[in-house]
Parts: sequence; structure tokens; C-alpha cells
Amino acid sequence: MSTSRLPDREQRILNEIERALSRDRRLARRLRAARRRRRPDLSRVVAYSPRPWTVVVLLAVAVALMAAGIVTSRPGVIWAFALVWPVSLYAAFRLLCRWSGSAGH
Repeated sequence: MSTSRLPDREQRILNEIERALSRDRRLARRLRAARRRRRPDLSRVVAYSPRPWTVVVLLAVAVALMAAGIVTSRPGVIWAFALVWPVSLYAAFRLLCRWSGSAGH
């Protein structure tokens, strides 16, 4: 495929297509909506500031699930632990960051 400039006739056709598409408000709205859906908004996750009791409960549930998973070896319990453990670690990390004053304030 050539990377050189398009012939004048093809360039005019392409310019006309681009002009027609840029005037289509419905298409522009749909493209903006699709662009918004693609990128998740992580600002709420980054701004998360847990309460100490929330972290204590999350860690207690994670430890209980870990113990139950070791004793029973049931896949459901192990998956539940796999879901709760990262959340509890993140909450503990955010709480420690807030307590140390380095949470960006």
C-alpha cells in the first residue's frame, strides 16, 4: 500500500465524504457515546477513602474465607476469597495512605 498523497480527484471525494460525516449530528453523538463507554471512569476508585471498620470487616471476611478455603477446598469459597482479598488489600492500602497523609491532600 502506498503512503503517497491521493490523486486530486480522490482527495476531493474523500474531503466531501468527511464534510458530510462531520455535519451528521446523530453520528457524532453516537461516536461520543461509544467513546465514553470504552473508557471506565476510575476517579471514584482512586478517590475511595474507606472507614476503619470497613477495612476491619473486609480483612476479617477475607481471613475467614481463606481459612474456609483451606479446610474445605471448595471452588466457590476459593473464588469468593479471590474476589474479597484484593478489595480488602486495596481498602487497607487507601486507609494507610490517608492516615499517613500521602493520599494527595
